[in-house]
Amino acid sequence: MSRLPVALVQLDAGSDPEANVREAVRLADQAAAEGARLIALPEYLQYRGSDDGYRSSAQPIPGPFSNAFAAVARARSVWILVGSLAETGPAERPYNTSILVDPTGAIVATYRKIHLFDVAIDDGPADRESDRVTAGDRAVVADVEGTRLGLSICYDLRFPELYRALAEAGAEILAVPANFLERTGRDHWEVLLRARAIENAAFVIAPAQVGGPLGVPAHGRSMVIDPWGTVIAQAPDGVAIVHAELDLARVASIRRQIPVLANRRPDAVARVDDPHGHRPAKRRV
Repeated sequence: MSRLPVALVQLDAGSDPEANVREAVRLADQAAAEGARLIALPEYLQYRGSDDGYRSSAQPIPGPFSNAFAAVARARSVWILVGSLAETGPAERPYNTSILVDPTGAIVATYRKIHLFDVAIDDGPADRESDRVTAGDRAVVADVEGTRLGLSICYDLRFPELYRALAEAGAEILAVPANFLERTGRDHWEVLLRARAIENAAFVIAPAQVGGPLGVPAHGRSMVIDPWGTVIAQAPDGVAIVHAELDLARVASIRRQIPVLANRRPDAVARVDDPHGHRPAKRRV
């Protein structure tokens, strides 16, 4: 496939899981009817609210929520990236899980968010995602009709090593479903997305939440970015569907011109000379 029609669904999910999933399914179906072949939805699409409410909204995967998207994928013969659902985990805290559903309705990839948003902004909100979510432990790349799709979720965006690993595993499209805070999003969202596209010479598709609970609004601005770092589609404020067509030949062309993956020297980078003898900070486990 040399060209891939995609659609990003921008949502404003609240605290009613069933209503949120119905709305997300409706918009995914609409995007398919409008010609999208790959439809991507944002993070936290089934619930935004209290930690207790999030934990209680969790469902197994496969389960009722994932099955609703599988039905659309099967009926419309499309691919659907379900940005994230609360997936019942082994403990009280569910996983924050992204799934890729193929045109037969089968779940062909499952990614559990690795980097959890434990952050306190001095003049803004604080959150400890680890209080409600169990972290995943592996990166995931999936095949979409011969094109490799690298999966990630929201806060992962700040960890470039993940995206380099996905690109090294063959990813030509990087997916970043998100519930990115407005406070940080207005300064960092587009900059980081464009950086991930440029440094890996890959398309980035980033469906996002907008609005949200009082005091912690989401930035929105779902966007599609090409491997040169150009924003080729962006959602307006509010609930929306934004369409774009990915010219997949651009990936090979740009990687040929600026071969950042081939020119890497990880062995040299791993050796850091420090004339002052500083030691790296110990990693928290």
